[in-house]
Amino acid sequence: MAKDGTNRGGFRVGAGRKSKSLHDKLEAGQKATVIDLPEPANLEGHVMPPVKKYLKAKQKNGLEFDAADIFKEPWEWLVERGCEKLVNTQLIEQYAVSVSRWIQCEECISKFGFLARHPTTGNAIASPYVSMSHDYMKQSSQLWFQIFQVVKENNAATYQGSTPQDDVMERLLRSRKGMN
Repeated sequence: MAKDGTNRGGFRVGAGRKSKSLHDKLEAGQKATVIDLPEPANLEGHVMPPVKKYLKAKQKNGLEFDAADIFKEPWEWLVERGCEKLVNTQLIEQYAVSVSRWIQCEECISKFGFLARHPTTGNAIASPYVSMSHDYMKQSSQLWFQIFQVVKENNAATYQGSTPQDDVMERLLRSRKGMN
């Protein structure tokens, strides 16, 4: 408690020892708790939740929003690892929207360039799409880290290989080919 009566201070966020993945705990012979989901009475195929309308809405520039396609990739990736029930669907939707907006910003940077004209002075300034692109990339990386953390902590085998996050740059490059 500070002298002015406010409660400040405390532990820093992210301080302390990082938690180990389930695989690392099992390999070290430590006790590990696994989220134990009850077995279903009858086995059924995995059905992807319906894609929301706002993920496939037409954009102001007349193009379709890529978020619906981007949503499918992480969902199928989670199903392959058996973690689709552990990750909230809204988190995947937020990731898809963020990646899609990042791609839109990158397309605008390619189209309009890195510089813009100041509205009042007319001088050259940095394009607002550059900072928006940076913000969306940071947001999508943080959202992907949250999704991947669930898989990492609840998967008994180590995972190596490509992830949907790796395919984001490939999607950006493919979308640029369509612009020419």
